[in-house]
Amino acid sequence: MYKRRNEIERLFRRLKGFRRIFFRFEKLDVIFTGFIHFALIADALR
Repeated sequence: MYKRRNEIERLFRRLKGFRRIFFRFEKLDVIFTGFIHFALIADALR
């Protein structure tokens, strides 16, 4: 269980590089979730 928690904490630390997610610049939920998907794809391609 600790290993899974560590993976999730590292994921959030990597996503902090995308300021738009944590400061919630987008007002629409669709655009916000779309940018989260974009950030996860960009992270996976690194």
